[in-house]
Amino acid sequence: MAVWAAGIIAAFTVGWYLRRAGLATEDDLPPLHARARERPLTWRLLPAAAAAAAAVAFLPVLAARLPWRALPPVAWAAAAVWTVALATTDGWDALARPLDAPTEYPAGLPQLRPDPLLWVETFTERLGGYTTHVRGHPPLPTLALWALERAGLGGTGWAAAIVIAAGTSTVAAVALTVRCAAGERVARAAVPFLVLAPLALWVATAMDALFMAVGAWGTALLTVAARRGGGPGAVTAAAGGGLLLGCLPYLSYGLLPLAAVPLTAAVLAGVRAARAPRRARAALVVAAAGGLAVVPAVFTALGFWWPDGVRATLDTYLVSRGSAQRSYVYFSAANLAVLGLLTGPAVAHALPRAAAALRDAARNRARTPPAAVAALAAAGLVGALALDVSGVTRGEVERIWVPYAAWLMTAAALHRPPARAWLAAQAATAVTVQALVLSPW
Repeated sequence: MAVWAAGIIAAFTVGWYLRRAGLATEDDLPPLHARARERPLTWRLLPAAAAAAAAVAFLPVLAARLPWRALPPVAWAAAAVWTVALATTDGWDALARPLDAPTEYPAGLPQLRPDPLLWVETFTERLGGYTTHVRGHPPLPTLALWALERAGLGGTGWAAAIVIAAGTSTVAAVALTVRCAAGERVARAAVPFLVLAPLALWVATAMDALFMAVGAWGTALLTVAARRGGGPGAVTAAAGGGLLLGCLPYLSYGLLPLAAVPLTAAVLAGVRAARAPRRARAALVVAAAGGLAVVPAVFTALGFWWPDGVRATLDTYLVSRGSAQRSYVYFSAANLAVLGLLTGPAVAHALPRAAAALRDAARNRARTPPAAVAALAAAGLVGALALDVSGVTRGEVERIWVPYAAWLMTAAALHRPPARAWLAAQAATAVTVQALVLSPW
C-alpha cells in the first residue's frame, strides 16, 4: 500500500516539475492526459457517491446469494450504473462529448464513407491525412463506427451508448472467465471489485472500453470451451472466442501483448477439464485457430497488411511533435502509477498475497483457486509491462491500460468477502479522481 501511494504521488510530483521545465509535452497534468479542475466537484458527485454506497452495501450480499446465472447480468447492470453516475457528474452530454473531439474516430468517417474498400486498401499510404486516433490505430475501430452508421445507429450518441454497454459488460465476461479458471467461489468474490473498479472513469467514454470488451468476451468464450473440453457447444465457443481475439490487433496495435491473458485462462480452464478426449481437445484448438485467422485473412485480402500498418503508424508517431517527444524514462515509470490508479488500493494490497499463491503453487506443483486467479492477474500485468517497456505508450495510458487493468482486478478476489472497507476504498479512489481531474475521455 505504501508503494502504491508513494508511486502515484511521485509520478504526479515529478510530472509537475517536468511540466514547469517544459519537458512533459502535451499534458497539463502528467502522467495523465488531463488537467486539474479549477473547482473540484462537490454536490454534483452525490449521485456517484450514492451509487457507490449502495454498491458497497449490497454487492457483497448479492454476489454471495444470487444464483450464478443471475449474477453476471446484475453485475453488468451495476457496473453500467456506476460508470454512468461517474461520467454524468459533468452533465449528460459528457457521455458522448469525448467522441465529438476532432481527433477521434468519428471525425475520420467522412474520408471512409465514399468507398470503404478503397479506404482499407489505401489506409497505410494515406495514413498521414487522417485524424489522430484513426492514424494511431488499425482500420477496424473506424470501420465499426461506419457499420453502426449504416445500421441506422449513426452519431456519437449511439457510439457512446454502444461503447459504454460493451465496456461495462466486461464485468460479466471476466467473472465468467474466473469461474471457469478458478472456481465459482473466487468468481463471486471478484464481482464486487470488478463492478467498482476505478477504471470505470475511462469506460465512459473511450473506444478502448470497446476493445476491452472484445478481448474479455473472446477470453471468456475460449475459457468456456476449454472448460467443457469438447462437444458442439464447446467448438462453437472456441471458434467465437478465436474470432473476437483475432479482432484485437486490428482494433489497436497495443493489444497484442494482451494475448497473455486468453492463453493463461485457456490453460487454467483446460487443466480443470484434462479428462476430455484428446480428439475433442484437438477440435477445440482447430476451431479457435480457425476463428483467430478470419479477421487477419479478411483484412489482408482487402489490401491492409498489418506489419505495414505498424510501420506506418510508428513513422507518423516518431515525426510528430507530441507523444514521441515525451520522456521515456519518466513515462515508463509513471505509466505504472497510472495503472495502479486504474486498479485501486484493493489490488495493490492483494498483490503480495497473489505472488505468494503463485509461489506456493509452483513449489508444491498444485493448482489452487488463489493461484489460478493470481495467474490471470499476472498475465494482465505482464502484458501491460511488455507494452510499457516498448516505449510506444508514452502518456495517455489511462485509456490504453483499460483492457489490461480489467484482468489485474481479479487479484482483489483474494480479499475475504465481504471486504466492504476495500470496496469503499476503490469507490473513494474513483470519486476523488473524478472530483479533482478533468479528462478528455
